[in-house]
Amino acid sequence: MTPPRFPSLAAALLPALMLAACGDSGPPPEPPLPPGALEAVSADPGVAREKLARAVDTLFTDKGIGETRAVLVLHNGEIAAERYAEGYGKQTPFIGWSMSKTVTGLLVGALVAEGRLHLDRSPPIPGWQRTGDPRGEITLRQLMQMRSGLRHQEMADPIYTSGEVRMMFLDGRDDMADWAEAAPLDHEAGRHFQYSTPTAMILSDIAARILAPDGSADERRQAVDDFMVSRLSGPLRAPSLRGEYDASGTMLGGSMIWATARDWAKVGELMRHKGSVRGTQLVPRSWVEFMTRPSPRKADYGAMTWLNRTSDSEKVVLFPDQGPSDAFSLVGHLGQYVIVSPSQGLTIVRLGHTEDSKRRPLVDDLAKIAALYPVTK
Repeated sequence: MTPPRFPSLAAALLPALMLAACGDSGPPPEPPLPPGALEAVSADPGVAREKLARAVDTLFTDKGIGETRAVLVLHNGEIAAERYAEGYGKQTPFIGWSMSKTVTGLLVGALVAEGRLHLDRSPPIPGWQRTGDPRGEITLRQLMQMRSGLRHQEMADPIYTSGEVRMMFLDGRDDMADWAEAAPLDHEAGRHFQYSTPTAMILSDIAARILAPDGSADERRQAVDDFMVSRLSGPLRAPSLRGEYDASGTMLGGSMIWATARDWAKVGELMRHKGSVRGTQLVPRSWVEFMTRPSPRKADYGAMTWLNRTSDSEKVVLFPDQGPSDAFSLVGHLGQYVIVSPSQGLTIVRLGHTEDSKRRPLVDDLAKIAALYPVTK
């Protein structure tokens, strides 16, 4: 008969010996930061310098979130961290994609402040003003809040049937606003939220109609460009903030506004300060409050701006379970973000290339930066 086997004394005591060796020292130390990671953080970033450096470094090293090209963190208006991937830098302009919508919303707000547009009136679109056309009931407010009711299906499948693709690259490309405005109603105006790049093109067209009535394509382009400089990018000292235009002279206000990381941050800071910069009110305080207040048909959307609120759909855009409810964001295709948290004095810019399937891990990494800063207001 084979005698029973018993573990050796050393094997039996191994777990206890390992615990004793660890003692009370806690988890093992974190690996050293890679070269340049700490240098990307200011001497006094408002939180522990190494923790912020690690959180920023994660955005460049996490393989599960795509490619980060630029990160800028501002705390109380001062640069806390700034870092760029190889090939990019402070002078590099980055396309905003749908972050452009928020800029367009600010320009519309400037026109409202001048009394040239009215929030609760039908905008000056001739095709909608014909007798019996139900689109004449659509207000500027409803366009700003993405509840016009127009048939604009974003991100449709197959992609070539999607509203933004048809408008920008197929049958609408020469006069994008005309294509967007020609859509029929799918819902009664004001009743249904539908995120829509064509809606932002309609807003851009409205601005051009106000600034250059009956103008040629070149006149429309010049008028909107001049207005952008005089009312927004000039006072912001953000010269790189510029838009592209289609053949009809309409700014591509839903997708094709460019700026450097620092100038994108200035847009966020303008909104953090309720439309004011260096004591000058570029857009009314009430307008920024309107843009960052939940709309009637979408709890996590304001007016051309995403909010850090619980979503009524499966897709949660920001991080309401981790950050303050007053936080909001410019959000663009492929992972462009300008996240603003007024109660933390915080603006975070992230620019890069992230597929939709990797968006959630990216947002989680951005939330870790925000979580470092306390709510102080």
